[in-house]
Amino acid sequence: MLNEKRVIVAMSGGVDSSVAAALLHKQGYEVIGVTMKTWGFMEVGGAPKHESGCCSLDAIFDAKNIATSLGFPHYTVDFTKAFEETVIDNFVDEYLSGRTPNPCVVCNRRIKWEELLKKADSLDAKYVATGHYAVVEHNPALNRYSLKNSRDQKKDQSYALWGLTQESLSRTIFPLGGYTKVEVRKLAEEFGLKTANKPDSQEICFVADDNYERFLRERIPGMIEKIEGGDMVYHGDVVGKHRGIPFYTVGQRKGLGVSFEKPVYVKSIDEKTNTIEIANKEELFENICSASDINFVSRREFKSGEIVFGKIRYNDIATPAEIISADESEIKIKFLEAKNAVTPGQSLVLYDEHGYVLAGGIIRKS
Repeated sequence: MLNEKRVIVAMSGGVDSSVAAALLHKQGYEVIGVTMKTWGFMEVGGAPKHESGCCSLDAIFDAKNIATSLGFPHYTVDFTKAFEETVIDNFVDEYLSGRTPNPCVVCNRRIKWEELLKKADSLDAKYVATGHYAVVEHNPALNRYSLKNSRDQKKDQSYALWGLTQESLSRTIFPLGGYTKVEVRKLAEEFGLKTANKPDSQEICFVADDNYERFLRERIPGMIEKIEGGDMVYHGDVVGKHRGIPFYTVGQRKGLGVSFEKPVYVKSIDEKTNTIEIANKEELFENICSASDINFVSRREFKSGEIVFGKIRYNDIATPAEIISADESEIKIKFLEAKNAVTPGQSLVLYDEHGYVLAGGIIRKS
């Protein structure tokens, strides 16, 4: 039996994970801080003049400082190989396939939880904890663990956590689920944490300069040369050439390289013909959405015709949708009001009216 009072806290060096660790420490848990080093600027490029963000030396030192000030141990664990093979390779492959990935979803399921739980097992710890804004509950009626959105709707991160298994959820604590970001920063000040006023990171961690094109060109230079210069098509007519399909995403308006009297947007990307279709704004709206790689979270099944609430990207608002079909291989829904720019590679996450995550999957091409 693992020690139920011992918890591994994933500490990124930011204010959220720092407060999560401090709260658990105050509650009497035997906290062990772990910073997961998953990449370095030498490998991914794009280093700013002053290294910051997760996995930087500053972040590791900040996490260690918090642990030392509160009186619990801290370790830095190298997961770079697993992260490279699982998250970064998937990120590149998805863009080459004309899809727009969400690496946080892959990282949460395959790295942060799978690898962290292995570390917890080795340290006789029952639980892992993070600074995510979400809530885990046990539903005794279904004998199932549920994932719910957080109190702070603006900071809620349940969308990126749909891939967590029942085993992972059963061993997860989210200390910040009942707090707002403002309250978390106030708690950080009360705990005397040096990260209290540290700004949030906005970009994908391993693309610290937020320059996807730079990252992909450096990562796959030979491949880019083979696919750049394909056709850009508007209503069946070739209107220009593109720079390479990995540099475009459905819904994109800026940087298309074509001139029109009115705004036009990327409607679809076909990697097989190396073609990008552009269209008018109103042509991007769709009702039907299909997803694969399904993970059932708070529920085990759906009924055809059932109404749920769906999100198709992180900052999307969950809106009503009808279940057309659903099983472990595919979920197909019809939004009652059409969604703008349904993007293959992003996640479809279904909620109920109370904010519980019912299931999620990766959006497929229509």
